[in-house]
Amino acid sequence: MYGYIRGGNSQPAWLFPFVVIVVIILSVLPLARLAEVGISVLLRGGAYELLTDPALWRSAWYTVETSILGMVISVLLGCLFAFLLTLTDLPGRGVLSFLFVLPMMIPPQVTALAWVQMSGPSSPLLKALHIAPPLGSPQPLYSIGGIALLYGVQHAPLVYLALRAGLMALPRDGIEAARLSGAGSFRVFRDIVFPLSLPGVIAGAAIAFVSSVGNFGIPAILGIPASIFTLSTLIFTKFASFGPRTFGDVGVLSTVIAVISIAGLAVQGRALRGRDYRVIGLSGASAAFQLGRWRFMAIPLLWAILFIMLVAPFFALVAGALVPAYGVPLTLKTASWHAFDEILFHQTVTRVAFSNSLFLASMTAIGLLVVAVLAAYTLTKRRDLMSRIVATAIEIPYSLPGIIVAVCFILVFAAPLPVLNVTLYGTIWIILLAYFSAYFAVSLKPVMSAFLQLDPALEEAARLSGAGFFRRLADIIVPLIAPAAGASVILVFLIACNELTVSALLWAAGTQTLGVVIYNLDDGGSADLASAMSVLVVCMVVAMMLLLELLAKRLPKGVVPWRN
Repeated sequence: MYGYIRGGNSQPAWLFPFVVIVVIILSVLPLARLAEVGISVLLRGGAYELLTDPALWRSAWYTVETSILGMVISVLLGCLFAFLLTLTDLPGRGVLSFLFVLPMMIPPQVTALAWVQMSGPSSPLLKALHIAPPLGSPQPLYSIGGIALLYGVQHAPLVYLALRAGLMALPRDGIEAARLSGAGSFRVFRDIVFPLSLPGVIAGAAIAFVSSVGNFGIPAILGIPASIFTLSTLIFTKFASFGPRTFGDVGVLSTVIAVISIAGLAVQGRALRGRDYRVIGLSGASAAFQLGRWRFMAIPLLWAILFIMLVAPFFALVAGALVPAYGVPLTLKTASWHAFDEILFHQTVTRVAFSNSLFLASMTAIGLLVVAVLAAYTLTKRRDLMSRIVATAIEIPYSLPGIIVAVCFILVFAAPLPVLNVTLYGTIWIILLAYFSAYFAVSLKPVMSAFLQLDPALEEAARLSGAGFFRRLADIIVPLIAPAAGASVILVFLIACNELTVSALLWAAGTQTLGVVIYNLDDGGSADLASAMSVLVVCMVVAMMLLLELLAKRLPKGVVPWRN
């Protein structure tokens, strides 16, 4: 009934071309369109005025400066938690790991809003505790340092996860041999652990830098009030003042962001070039160091950092939601559930945002799961150059800043579609397509891990018994990969539901998402409503992460990032 590829390959002949077409639509075509616009602007000479504009280079400098400072903070925090939670006998490591990864899952605009509510002279929480700075004092977060600090908090889990993966693969027998030779803990760490962990540190630093370059939520809330524009917020302002040159200017600005991101990754490659980090022997250097008396210093230190990163900002967010206006101290008289009642039952825009975000996240998670299962099937069956190219093309949009993905889809779909004469720009469907592109790699990773662990003999026996492709898929493959598929759906839903960077440029009236509405409410002076929505978003994130935690024992290793 189906045509199959020759040579014993059990996949239908149509499957790989189908995956290639999907990747072309979601990845190749948008990126090619961005490159075309950038090149055409350069050839026409239209980029000269923009490239000589001091505002562009000032924004580029702010982007690089805040990203480097944020990267340093991320590396310091991520390395501290990775080394202590992976290599020591510290109690409560699972809980600490879960909590430390949490900021990465919380939308950046929510993080920024929470820290603004926690600091400055108008903080309702600080006023309630009578420790607020005097009125008239500047908000310390509206600065280069404030943006960099929150970059560090937001992206420290990325460094932690990158480094932790390398630490889990350290040669256990090498560490034991060093100890038997009389080396102390510090000597083992200095001569064995730290040199072998450098690839993880450098990779985490590069990821943190690139993530900071493309971050929109944090510099939008902290930078714009202080007239500190990064490249991502400069693109946003270009669209806000739309003109005949907007598309060309945005194409050039997106190219500049891409160049800075690629330069950061190139520095990572340069730092690792010429070094050999291969290890031989049993891996798994877990609990390689006994802390002894030092645990009484390490435990309070880690919990204090988590209190500052998570608990205090969340309490400040709750306080901001309970008072009638930003700057009013939280007391029994001023406390009210009015903001929650307003956003849940009276504000049309917030109900629309909840509906849109849940629809987009659900459709993205389920739609990508279907495509990811088919892609994982064909990519694990094929081991040729073409399959590697397709896999790389799937990864590229996720590795690029979300603002660039949004610009790519605007450039492709701003004009009516040929033949159909339908315009997707300004509709919810362009956001859905952009989400498909941005999060394809997220959906594919856990499914690929599950496929690589499958025994091919089961499917081969079914094929020899006459079962067709879809029958094998339904009766054998899907039940075996079900836990990983569930994790894929939850991860994509979690990320897409709280997204801002992509939808910030793609939304129109009636297509607002949760991230967009939170930003617009705060920007419009309704800090109490923005805080109330943010509290609900944080609760939803924690609930989804706890659901993943419950599924963790049935999932392939590495699917739930904070688990050992």
